[in-house]
Amino acid sequence: MAEPAGSFHVLRTGTGRFLCFCGSDGAVYVTDAMEVWAGELGGCPALGSRCPPEEHGAMLRAALGHGAAALSLGPGSAALLLPEEPQCPALALAQLPAAEARSQLQALLFGMAGCIESLERRLEAVETLASSCSPEKNAARSQQLFLPDPSPRKSKASGSALPAKRKVPGESLINPGFKSKKAPSGVNFEDS
Repeated sequence: MAEPAGSFHVLRTGTGRFLCFCGSDGAVYVTDAMEVWAGELGGCPALGSRCPPEEHGAMLRAALGHGAAALSLGPGSAALLLPEEPQCPALALAQLPAAEARSQLQALLFGMAGCIESLERRLEAVETLASSCSPEKNAARSQQLFLPDPSPRKSKASGSALPAKRKVPGESLINPGFKSKKAPSGVNFEDS
């Protein structure tokens, strides 16, 4: 039962999704949560392969990292292919027996739970560090919660949220933006 080491990668095929990960024992595991396939990295290269075994593992990890690896399923076996690296052979994966697959899935589940727990602790530490970085900003931020809004906007209860536009002398009330060419004249009350 090998604990997962490194990152997890989701592989998509025509038949579904598979989780691929490397074990602490140097093996590569692929699972669909029902069955598990395993293969050895750095094993004997295929006959006629131009890819050195030590480079094959690095190339496979890189291909998994940027989603370029492909999975081919067969009866009782599977293969991880590197379509972008034709000189590297496919990594053969054998289907594990049910008891071994069950223990491997258990190790995967608890390994992932450990990773999540570790990430949560790290996130909490970063959040507390970020909140304690600048006491002046934090004090100002907490005071702003209790102060009224300094913006000149009207409150939402009194109607429009847009600020009132000031009337320019000589501007038409009916056609805003248009200025009258005549000088404004008032009502003359003495003529009557």
